[in-house]
Formats: sequence, structure tokens, C-alpha cells
Amino acid sequence: MDNKKQHIAIFTTASLPWMTGTAVNPLFRAAFLAKDGSRKVTLVIPWLSLQHQKLVYPNNITFTSPSEQQVYVRQWLQERISFSPAFSIQFYPAKFAVDKRSILSVGDISEVIPDEDADVAVLEEPEHLTWFHHGKRWKTKFRLVIGIIHTNYLEYIKREKNGRVKALVVKYINSWVVEIYCHKVIRLSAATQDYPNSIICNVHGVNPKFLEIGKKKIELQQSGNGNQAFTKGAYYIGKMVWSKGYKELIKLLQDNQKELIGLEVDLYGSGEDSDEVQAAAKKLDLVVRVYPGRDHADPVFHDYKVFLNPSTTDVVCTTTAEALAMGKIVVCANHPSNEFFKQFVNCWTYDNSKGFVEATSRALTEEPAELTGAERHELSWEAATERFLRVADLDQGENKTGSLAKKCGKMKV
Repeated sequence: MDNKKQHIAIFTTASLPWMTGTAVNPLFRAAFLAKDGSRKVTLVIPWLSLQHQKLVYPNNITFTSPSEQQVYVRQWLQERISFSPAFSIQFYPAKFAVDKRSILSVGDISEVIPDEDADVAVLEEPEHLTWFHHGKRWKTKFRLVIGIIHTNYLEYIKREKNGRVKALVVKYINSWVVEIYCHKVIRLSAATQDYPNSIICNVHGVNPKFLEIGKKKIELQQSGNGNQAFTKGAYYIGKMVWSKGYKELIKLLQDNQKELIGLEVDLYGSGEDSDEVQAAAKKLDLVVRVYPGRDHADPVFHDYKVFLNPSTTDVVCTTTAEALAMGKIVVCANHPSNEFFKQFVNCWTYDNSKGFVEATSRALTEEPAELTGAERHELSWEAATERFLRVADLDQGENKTGSLAKKCGKMKV
């Protein structure tokens, strides 16, 4: 029995081709946990009816069977990593709730894992997965249940009609279900709702593709043949809804038009508020160009030098990590969601409107520092997996004492 491999089952609330954080990050987590072959890993993702797939998945992509979707998911992953991880993928029945813009499970999803394999469960968004949970308690079925808090639900809810009252109710429900179902809780940053006995640690890495782009930029910077590594100025990419940083960015540009004279910014995104964002951008005296959303790894982004990200609704912003990995300067708000990024020399934070102007103006005149080996590692999924195993106390045989900063693997600068 002692020789039996540890089994980690990762349950999440979304799947590719929906390009959301809870589809992408758990997939990478499963791959990197399975990389060395020392443990069994199962990724458990939602299966939607054809009707609901059409509501969620982009570019008219649909699947007639779970096995067809599994092929798609594995192919997407294989194009982004350099190894072939041996993990299994299982599906649970789910439906898309249009009013919540969320996928919700149908029935008891813990049943997907047989009792004899029920060792460690990782609940990606445990509150979301257990709002409507029916059946056996997760803590009863699994030896260890780890919840990873991804989303700042309260921040989004507060922006709705009667948001403050709704947020109080949801906060109570979240605390209740997470305490009932999880032994350990990992919060990606302090921007999430607080939970008793939780640990704050960013256990996400960056898609390896972005580190490869950054590597090419370092080579260009070091070539010394007069080629500029970055030939474009400032940009922002994000789903085009006001709550994803566009409201803050347009206001900062509007309030500081005289100080930022000559600034040009390119915005990339698609979403429900695209028309309104475009209309607001046109009213500015500055040159703000608006383009449809596209993959952040697209060559169109490689030559931008400055990534402006004023969003305060993210927990740990994926696009900020990607921009840093590509070697860019990131100008972002001094906010708990950006705490992890402050250790990087190219992350410049601001506290107010004046600070935003100063950081943006300076970033456009200076060159980014070259990413160090330590910085590249800290952004990687290898490092994120090390941090996860440490804070979850799953790093068998290693010394588990030490400070939280050490457990969370803060980079030694």
C-alpha cells in the first residue's frame, strides 16, 4: 500500500476551447504534476450538451463526444509544452447558466473518481464547484481536499445592481461551502475573498510559449547589431468588458490627456462592451486604437514594449505574467492582485493618477531590463508546481518547515 502512487484529481469549472483561466491553468497544472511520473493525475472537466457548447465555445467549435473534446484539449496542450505528460482526463455532466455566465455541475461530480482512487482532490474554484453540490462530502471521500481560489467573485458582484447586498450574501455562502468541503485553501493573491486558515500563494505559471518569445527578445537585445528588440509602444489586451480594466484605463487616459500628449495606445479585446469602449476611446484627444481580441502569443504583440494594465478585478492577471515573460515593461496598479509581480524588475506599479503618468512616460523612453534566469524560472509552470506542492504539503520527503515566503517560493533577488 505504501508503494501506491499518490493520486491527485483536479476538478475544474471550465474546459477548452473556452479560453478562460479555469480551463487553461488546471490543464497546465495536471500536465506539470504528471511530468516526472511519480504520481497519478486525473483532470476532471465539464461536459456540455451541444446546445450549451454553442453558447460557450468560440468560433463555432463543438464536439459530438467527450473523447472528441479530449483529443482537442490534448492537442492544444501538446503544441505548448515540450514533453508528453501521462495524465487522464475525465468528464462530469454540466450545464451553462446564462445568467451567471458560468458552467455548473449536474449531480455529484465527486463520483467521477472511484473510491479506491480517492486520495487528493484539488478543487479549482471550490466555492463555484460546491455552490450546488449534492452527494457525499468531499472531505469524507478524499483524504485531502485542496481548494484553489481563482476568482474575485465579490468584486464583480459589487459592480452589479444592488451589488453590495448581493456580495454579502455570496461572501457568506462561499465561506460556508469552502469550510465544509476543503481541508486546505490556497488563494492566488490577497485580492480574493479571505478564508480562515488560507495561504496566499500564486500557484500558476505562464504558458511556456511566452517564455520562448522572451528568450528570442533577450537574444535580440544581446546581439549588439543595432536591432531594436521592441519597436512599438503601449498596449492592453483583455476581454472587452468595462470590469476588466477598461473603465480604469479610459479614465486614467481621459484625466491625464495633457500630461500624456503624444501617447498612443492599442487596445485588443472582444466582449459585450466593445462598442462602448470604442466610443469612449474616440472621444479622447489621445490616439487610442481598438482592435478585436486575439491570442496574446500572436506575433502582432511581440514588438510592443509597454503593457498597461490598470485592472483591479483580477486575482493574478495572466496577461501581466505573459507580458513579463515576453520581456516587456508592465505598468500596473499597486494592488494586492499584483503583489506576486512586484518581485520582477520590469513590473512598475503606481498608486494614483500622477504615478500612472510618470510610470507610463518613463516606460516609453527606457528599455526593459533583460529577464534573469531566476525571473524566467519564477514565471514558469515548473516553479508554480514546486510552490503548489510546498504549500499543499505534498512535497513528500522534503523539509516542510520554514516561512510562508519560503513555502511560496519568493524569488531570491
